[in-house]
Amino acid sequence: MKYQELKEYLLSSDFDQILRNVICCDDIGKEKERYLTLLEEAFHSYGDGDYHFISSPGRSEIGGNHTDHQHGHVLAAALNIDNLAVVKANDDQIVRYYDKAFTPIEVDLKDLSIHEEEKNTSYALIRGIAAKLEEEGYKTGGFYAICDSHVLIGSGISSSACFEVMVAEIFSALYNDDSVTPVQRAIYGQYAENVYFGKPSGLMDQTAISVGGFVAIDFKDSAHPVIENHDFSFSDYGYELILVNTKGDHADLSDEYAAITREIKDVAHELGVEYLADSDLETLLKNLPSIREKLKNDRGLLRSIHFYNEDERAVKQKEAVKEKDIDRLLSLMKESARSSYEYLQNINVSSRPWSQSLGLALALVDTVLQGEGACRVHGGGFEGTIQIVCPKDKVRKLKETMNSVFGDDSVMELKVRPSGTKLII
Repeated sequence: MKYQELKEYLLSSDFDQILRNVICCDDIGKEKERYLTLLEEAFHSYGDGDYHFISSPGRSEIGGNHTDHQHGHVLAAALNIDNLAVVKANDDQIVRYYDKAFTPIEVDLKDLSIHEEEKNTSYALIRGIAAKLEEEGYKTGGFYAICDSHVLIGSGISSSACFEVMVAEIFSALYNDDSVTPVQRAIYGQYAENVYFGKPSGLMDQTAISVGGFVAIDFKDSAHPVIENHDFSFSDYGYELILVNTKGDHADLSDEYAAITREIKDVAHELGVEYLADSDLETLLKNLPSIREKLKNDRGLLRSIHFYNEDERAVKQKEAVKEKDIDRLLSLMKESARSSYEYLQNINVSSRPWSQSLGLALALVDTVLQGEGACRVHGGGFEGTIQIVCPKDKVRKLKETMNSVFGDDSVMELKVRPSGTKLII
């Protein structure tokens, strides 16, 4: 729509209902103002034109901690917090992406080669996604985008995947009649992150964000993940989903993250497979003495045992969601928490034993919940975010406790968003 027509639509009751579905609540005043403000900024910066809004949510990992990169199972959900962009196409093959929280980005799509100096930057992600789209036969082209990011770096809800899938959807909406499927968007985002950005990663984050809702994903065939959508909400059972960002120091943690996949991969190779999902726990236990003798790395063995138990647990969690068995789901989440702490060991940073923000946060939750609900590490771990399913009558006390230790902006109260990354208008 052109500027004036789009502005009038944003003020209409028809748009109100769309907005309620996206943010999962009835109080839409601030959110509507957000859309209008972005449109005004775009109009004053780039003039009139055919504008569109793209929304890309954050994600929460419910089950399957560090199972996706070994082609296992996960349970995840899109969240009602997003990055929102107003976009329009241009004719000069240059992507101009502006977000007030970051330095403006310009990427010339006439060159889609890998640039080593762009590793670990958003430039690499945009260039990599465009390259993959063209390789798969889709069209790309320049665009203007002004974004307001609520899925912030370090918030623990996967800002990089949120950005990747948003960029893929912009190309899809502007140049391909919105025909790139959610799973394709996820795969192309992962490709850009692995090959152009230079970070090894699984596919869980991108898939949960792209597909939306409460999703169970089987990554046995990573090129064609099996995805099941389920209608489930913690709030229906008297609980709220809460994430707490402990704001630990993320500096120099690359080796900690990389060690998980490296050590597990070493064990997989000793089992004669590329991924642990291609073998089983019984085979690992049978060969454990010889593998232990060769690798001399007990932590790698513990992490591999975690994978097999956690992978099976994620399937059981899916069944609990399908059967609407909240008690079973919470029990399994508690089991997952213990396994991540004891076997996977992604709670504390081994090189900084004095810094244990995740462990402290989990202990504080235990003092508040007293066995009710569930809490566990969220995502990668190490100085990051914890996830809490909190009884509604204890939310206030939990927030007071967490805010007093980790800061007033550390707590995020969230809901499961039924839609993934999408063209809103």
